[in-house]
Amino acid sequence: MQGMALVALLSAIAILLSIAMVALAAWRLSRRAAPLLGPDVAPPVTIIRPVCGLEPFSVATLSSGFRLDYPAYELVFCVATRADPVVPLVERLMGAHPDVPARLLVGDDAVSENPKLNNCIKGWDAARHDWIVLADSNVEMPRDYIRRLLAAWRPNTGLVCSMPVGTQPSGFWAAVECAFLNTFQARWQYAAEALGEGYAQGKSMLWHRSMLDAHGGLRALSSEAAEDAAATKLVRRAGLRVHLVDRPFPQPIGAKTAAHVWKRQLRWSRLRLVTFPALYLGEFLTSPVVLACGLAAGAPALGFSPWLALPALALCYAAEIALARRMGWPLGRHAVAAFLVRDLMIPALWLASFVTRQVVWHGRPMDVRRGAAQLAAAGAEP
Repeated sequence: MQGMALVALLSAIAILLSIAMVALAAWRLSRRAAPLLGPDVAPPVTIIRPVCGLEPFSVATLSSGFRLDYPAYELVFCVATRADPVVPLVERLMGAHPDVPARLLVGDDAVSENPKLNNCIKGWDAARHDWIVLADSNVEMPRDYIRRLLAAWRPNTGLVCSMPVGTQPSGFWAAVECAFLNTFQARWQYAAEALGEGYAQGKSMLWHRSMLDAHGGLRALSSEAAEDAAATKLVRRAGLRVHLVDRPFPQPIGAKTAAHVWKRQLRWSRLRLVTFPALYLGEFLTSPVVLACGLAAGAPALGFSPWLALPALALCYAAEIALARRMGWPLGRHAVAAFLVRDLMIPALWLASFVTRQVVWHGRPMDVRRGAAQLAAAGAEP
């Protein structure tokens, strides 16, 4: 009985901690941003966009980079092969916006098992400016995109990032994807940054060339299977911090299937296990459903009804809904059901990550176990 009482007590504490992290993230996201740089002091910026294949929102996301309210920037698109179907779209967009300096670079530098990093190397080498943004192709850039990234830079910054916030979901599984991205992942990342433990997110990363080149350049990010995990560790070793933009940038979601959501989340989950194993061991406890089950199982040992778990779970979801409404993030009729499915998937993903060796990125298998040492042994430059 004492053991079950301890389970209930720890579950209740974890539920309260989860709600507190929602409140902390809401405070961080509501904090007044630093003033945006005026045109007279705005440094020139290079935006590197790795592209691979066509997606439903490719026209909207890629064209958004040509409409930024910034006086001096260039776009460098990187693609592994000219046969990629996205190439005609990129060339058409560059032709339609001759006033924006833009280039398309073709080639693949095999420095890692990470195809996105391999795709970006040539862009980093060719960048004309010292401030460099690495931006995924499915990020929709608001007009003040560059200004907001620069506004988050402080004297102790090594990297500024933005995770995606899911927008324009269509259907139930798209709502589940938003439940993962928005009130779950964004919440934990903003709460961690507010506590001084910022983590990089590869969707949008602002670097200063001198800082990264002093620590091995972009190729140094091949030390981990995920470039954002490598970036986090590199910045911390340099005695600097990862900071986040005032509010995350949108990523249109559209329609998704259960298989798509599972594969995507499994890839991220497996990468977290490989790159931050100590943190990952307790990740299944971030599921309010798991915590509610623990509370229900142990509540009788403390003299409470197991049904106490239901209002506790409802309180967790009410906090998430309040955060989403405060931030203007999408909340449809599927929201609560999507939260439940997400929280049932979290322990399943946690278990699956221990037996999964390969994940898939844009149709290409990635062996996430391979790091710089294995690559060097295979003859690739680390």
